[in-house]
Amino acid sequence: MHAALAPIAARYDVQVVSRDVDADADLEQRYGERVPVLILGVPPAGIELCHYTLDVEAVERALSRT
Repeated sequence: MHAALAPIAARYDVQVVSRDVDADADLEQRYGERVPVLILGVPPAGIELCHYTLDVEAVERALSRT
């Protein structure tokens, strides 16, 4: 997902930060097996855009609003 997201992030000039869900008890409880997960913002206040696979349309919609 990270590689597929890179060109979109570059187009919108946003930074992608990777976090290990399994290394954070709160994130593991919240997202469980739904990894990879893409969140706009900072968990837990961030908005989940997609999980498992990249939903390009959802990401484009969310970033065009910011």
